[in-house]
Order: sequence, then structure tokens, then C-alpha cells
Amino acid sequence: MRDIVIIGGGPGGYAAALYAHNFGLDVALIEKDTVGGTCLLRGCIPAKAWLHTAEVFHTVSHAGTFGVIAEPPRVDWGAALARKQSVVDRLVGGLAGLLKQRNVEIIDGFGRLVDGGVEVTFDDGSTSVVEARHTVIATGSVPRSIPGYDFDGHRIVSSDHALDWESQPDRVAIIGAGAIGCEFASLLADMGSEVHLFEMLDQVVPGMEPEAARVLNRALKKKGVAVRTGVGVGPAEISDSGVRVPFGDDAVEVDVVLVAVGRAPATEGIGLEGTPVEVERGFIHVDPATMLTGRPGTYAVGDVVAGVPQLAHAGFAEGIAAVTHIATGTTRPVMYSAIPLVVYTSPEVGAVGLTEQQARDAGYEVEVTKHGMGGVGRAIIQDDTGGTVKLVAEKDGPLLGATVAGPGAGEMIHELMYAVGWEALPSEAAAFVHAHPTVSEAIGETLLAASGTPLH
Repeated sequence: MRDIVIIGGGPGGYAAALYAHNFGLDVALIEKDTVGGTCLLRGCIPAKAWLHTAEVFHTVSHAGTFGVIAEPPRVDWGAALARKQSVVDRLVGGLAGLLKQRNVEIIDGFGRLVDGGVEVTFDDGSTSVVEARHTVIATGSVPRSIPGYDFDGHRIVSSDHALDWESQPDRVAIIGAGAIGCEFASLLADMGSEVHLFEMLDQVVPGMEPEAARVLNRALKKKGVAVRTGVGVGPAEISDSGVRVPFGDDAVEVDVVLVAVGRAPATEGIGLEGTPVEVERGFIHVDPATMLTGRPGTYAVGDVVAGVPQLAHAGFAEGIAAVTHIATGTTRPVMYSAIPLVVYTSPEVGAVGLTEQQARDAGYEVEVTKHGMGGVGRAIIQDDTGGTVKLVAEKDGPLLGATVAGPGAGEMIHELMYAVGWEALPSEAAAFVHAHPTVSEAIGETLLAASGTPLH
């Protein structure tokens, strides 16, 4: 009998498997596809590989701004696709090797909860039960669609399909301007595609601070993206030559539609019916201190968990929390209040903690401080001054949240992660000195202003 059997080899599942080695636990990991999950195979890693290609192309295209004369670049889509796949293969191979080194048995098949363990269905239809003292559900998520836009992998696609386009689409409509939709809009526009971005809510990256959304909105429009917010679309009209996307009294003609309206938990058929596991719209409710479900000995981590962000790094932390409880009986809860969110567009957006509206809704009396990057030396050098920093603090109290929009935001947000997580006062954080010239000086300037002692 195994100490732990994990269903799903994505970030939550493989993190749990790797962390269990610290306690000498006997672990089996059941995966119907390839270890790595959405993040490694069809999400974070391949998407960021494409985004980096777009960034390089954009940089070379604008080299003349910096006094560098270069031939007009062109995109070798096939080479970029191959490089993306090589990055994925390298990381998947490294992960498989690490799991083997940690003595984790990987079982290829579909896992389903049964009494006493997990039933595995293999490709040939045969089954076997792996007995376990504890089970971790980490089955991840799948792309959602909307009525009138059923995925066909050709004219109507998900992000899974788009990451493997064999050639660059000339005209694309993207439905949904969350992180995934905006990232694809940014990279495709940077590489010369005609992009139409639709969002039903009133801003891109809904839920993000409106100041950051405005920075990104301006940047996308500057790239040539036709951004339409507060707009719904009618059913797609597919023809041999493309897709007609109606909205209001108008419509656009494109070659392909990318639907990016979020992800649904992949919990169908894994044996939750008739168990004490509480499920809501496919999401699993857990005790956030332990990740334990209502079924004794059964835990859930990652994208299947109800009410938590669908982020790979959240899944890592949840896997650690579950294994800690299994191995020691003690808790190591995830600090959701300080988990950073990054949108890897150009420019990037990073956020942590509460937005201004969330803080007010929670009953805080708040103080808000903002600082633009127009006067930041390094941002001027990089010709990228459209960014902003926003801090939200309790009146006469600690930092509650922060947002950075601009160059390097995905890296810079982590210093504010510590400040928010440790409930630092703005004056305490402002006492630390940033190197000059750096873009992160914008954070230092904002902290000084939040302390009532602005410099510039």
C-alpha cells in the first residue's frame, strides 16, 4: 500500500510528489497524458516561450530607436514553434528525471477514486487498483468555451490549439481579455497579425486595478489591437474562407477565433459522485489549512480547488500544504493573500494582495499612492515609460496590496509580495534603498510617497 497516490501530474500533483521525498513517503503519480500538466505542456511555459519570441521580434523591429541599424526582421514561425517545443521537452524531461530520482512511480493511465485507493484505467481498457493511505486529487483544468463557439481546432480554437499553430494567422479574434486573451493579443500583434480583442466586462484584465488595465489597454491599442470592452459577441458564422464574428450591429471577418474565457476544473469521471467530497460546478471544496476534502484521507490541490486562483505557483504551494499535513499532521497553509499574479503581456502587469476596491469592500479605511514611470531613468533608457505603480495601504497601517504595470513588472512585484505578506508599513519598506538606475526605483518612489515623504 502506498502512502500517497496522486491523480494528475501538473504543478500541484508533481509538487506534492516531489515534496513527499522530504518525509520518506512512498508515492505513486497517475497521469493520463505526460507529466507537467497544463502549465508545462499547454500553458505557462509554451505561452511564455511564444511571448519571448514576440518580444525579441519587437525589439529588433524597433532597434533604430536605440541607434542600431538592422534589416527589417521577419518571423520564422516554424523555427519559433520548434524552439517552443524544445523548451517544453527539456523541462518535461527534467521533471520526469527528477521524479524518478525521488523514487516517485509514474503510472500512465486515468485515475478514479475507489474505496481503498485509486483505480487506474490503461490505454488498452484494462484496470488496476493502486491501494493508498492518502489520495491527492490534482487533475487540473481544461479550456472553457461559450455558446456558438464550439472548439473545432481549426476556425474556433482554445489556447491549447493556438500554442501549436503551424503558421501565423493573419486575422484573429480573441474572445476574453483576461490574462490569456491579453497575452495572445500582445504577442500576435507584436508579430504583425491583425487582432480583435473582445471583453464583456468594462476593462481588459477584469478584476485588476483600473490604472493597470488602462496602461495595458493603451499599449495594446498602440500595437494595433482593436480592443472592445463592454461588448458581447453573437454566434460565430463559419465559412470556407474564415469566421464572421458579430457584435452589436457590426461584425469582423477573421481567419480564426481564439476563445479565452477561462478554464473549467477537470473533475468529471474521477469518482467524486456519492462521496463526501463537496463539489460545486466541478470545483472541490477543501479545508484551506490542510487541502483536505470532506472524504477522509483525500486532498485536492491546483486548478480543481474552489475559490482559489488557478495559478501554477498556487498549485505548488497547495501540494506542499497537503503533503505537510499528510506527513506531520501539522498545517502549512497557503498564504493566498500574498500570491502574486502576473500578466506576461508587453508591458507586463503584476499584482499582489488586495485591490483598492477589494480593500474598501473588506471594510478597510485605505490610503492609495500612485507613481508613474515617466521620470524613471531606466524606463526612459528602455523607451518604455508608460507604466505605473499603485500601492494600497490601511490608513496609518500596513500595505494591503500592490500593482505594477510596466517593464519587468513580473519580476518587480515580488519585492511587494514580501511587503504585503509581512504586513509591512510603507515607511518600513521605504527605508530600503533601490539601485539607480533601475525600473524598480518606481517602487521605492511610491513607498516614499506612501510614507508622506516623497522625493521626486
